[in-house]
Amino acid sequence: MSTALKVALAYHEAWKSRDLERAMSYIADDIVCDAPAGRLEGADAYRAFLSPFVQMLRSATMLAAFGDDETALVMYDAETVPVPSAPGAECVTVRAGRIVYSRFLFDRAPFDAARRQAV
Repeated sequence: MSTALKVALAYHEAWKSRDLERAMSYIADDIVCDAPAGRLEGADAYRAFLSPFVQMLRSATMLAAFGDDETALVMYDAETVPVPSAPGAECVTVRAGRIVYSRFLFDRAPFDAARRQAV
């Protein structure tokens, strides 16, 4: 198994287990993340982004994962409190055992619909 894929899967398993501290141990201090809501820079911003998701997570099912020594792609379907199926994918760059860049994609439509129904 490639270096980047090992890190990406360990990170995935950590947040899937709702262990934010362990998940953050795979994140570089200077991470850059491009997400649907915009660019995040730094571990503190990334923690603020990831924490609410981990708190509402019920489970996650791995759909696919592959990678090489520097880049990995993980695709999964998450079940959350407001949304029963929230597919997502993360393409990460890993250096020195930490994720330094993440291109994070997910479908915001189910979350938007759940917010509208809750009002």
